[in-house]
Amino acid sequence: MRTAVIAGASGLVGGYCLAALLKHYDRVLSLGRRPNPTEAPNLEQRQSDFESPPSLPPGADVFCALGTTIRRAGSREAFRKVDFEYALRLAQAAAGADCPRFLIVSSAGANPASGNFYLKTKGEVEAAVSALPIPEVHIFRPGVLDGPRLESRPGERIGLALAKLVGPLLAGGLSRYRATPAEAVGRAMVAVALRGETGRHVYHWREILARSESEPGVI
Repeated sequence: MRTAVIAGASGLVGGYCLAALLKHYDRVLSLGRRPNPTEAPNLEQRQSDFESPPSLPPGADVFCALGTTIRRAGSREAFRKVDFEYALRLAQAAAGADCPRFLIVSSAGANPASGNFYLKTKGEVEAAVSALPIPEVHIFRPGVLDGPRLESRPGERIGLALAKLVGPLLAGGLSRYRATPAEAVGRAMVAVALRGETGRHVYHWREILARSESEPGVI
């Protein structure tokens, strides 16, 4: 039986990832602070505030789509609690349950040495997760996410509009900063997990789009 665990299924990428997981996994456990409206016979929902490492089914594939913004969180400290502490606790639980692979949504430009607090935090959680004894760690670094959001994020709307405007001009290594469809990220995560490849792997815009098209059943 193929089992998946997802945290952050109520978010933009998480919602698409959950939809793909339900197509390809026998059992999907969704962890969240509030119930998800999605219903399916192979979906189990469990409330978790992530203040302590959650209990995970042994051998499951673990998908982390947790994330917020400093503005929404209210402070840098609150933002770091979600994007670093909660994500790391999930990864630690995955390591403790002998889970073979951990997949996490990060950001283009993530770097623990960055002067940007957001990108620094993303880089730090990448490093912390990669140091754990998990056979496969897959890190997805999309550019500005393109997709419908339930809540209003004016800053991201402006950023997305700019990203789409300059996107065609971003070639070579700069292409990683192009706007990335959230649906492609969610599908790519599942496609990568189903394929399986030992080690640490990082996916940017180009790789995310390519992997998303390799999800089984995608025409």
